[in-house]
Formats: sequence, C-alpha cells, structure tokens
Amino acid sequence: MEYTSGNIGRVFFLRVDHGEDLIEALQTISRKENIKSAFFFLLGAIEQAEIVAGPREACVPPVPMWAKIDTPHEIIGIGNIFYENNSPKIHLHCSIGRDEIAKTGCLRNQSKVFMVNEVCILEISGMNAERINDSEKGYSPVIFG
Repeated sequence: MEYTSGNIGRVFFLRVDHGEDLIEALQTISRKENIKSAFFFLLGAIEQAEIVAGPREACVPPVPMWAKIDTPHEIIGIGNIFYENNSPKIHLHCSIGRDEIAKTGCLRNQSKVFMVNEVCILEISGMNAERINDSEKGYSPVIFG
C-alpha cells in the first residue's frame, strides 16, 4: 500500500447533454480548468457505451470481458481523474441498467449521453499523483510523487 494526502480544492458541477460523450466532456473540463487530481460521482442516462465487466480469469495482466450498451440505460457512477502522459485519464466505474437488467463495470471508449448526465467533481489539491503505465500489470496505477 502507498498513499498520500491532499485537500478538497474546487468543486465543479457539470451537466453533460444529450448526444455528448461523457468521457470526452470530463477530459475537456479537466484540461480547461487544469484539474490534475479529482474524485467525481454522476447520475443520468447513457445511450451508447462500452464497459469492462470483469476479467475473464483471475490473472495479471487481466483479459477484459467487454459489454456493449446500444439502447438508453440509466447510469450511476463514481470515478477519478489523474493525468497520464500529460493528458487527463478518466477512471469511471458505473452501474448501467434498463428494465430488470443491470451491468456494472469500468466505462471505456464510447460513452454517448442520453438526455443528461450530472457530474459533481471534487478537485484534490495539495498532492502530487499521476498514472504511469505498468505493462506487467496491464494497467496504469496511480503513482505518488
């Protein structure tokens, strides 16, 4: 285990509208407002998305299991923002549901909003952290400097 500490900095409330890409919107505000470290939560609906819904087997690096969403679903999510290679990297875990079917996973690639998503971003100030790719692990853990 490694850790660091910081403080809650600025607070942003973001509305992402119908047809916009959720991940792209989070990257855009991160660049525009120079948000280097943050925690966020969201709710709304999503029309098109791809999520990693677990590894195929318990091995490192993991082989992801993909699930595709192509109809409107409700979404609730929680995630963080840290930079990787001078660009904001969004790590968002969510539950997406429609009728009696729900999927939970890590939202990646496309993320087209249906109607609206509302996101509360809590910036973390006073700490130095970034993501650095670890090819042996198969992901980019947060590294504290």
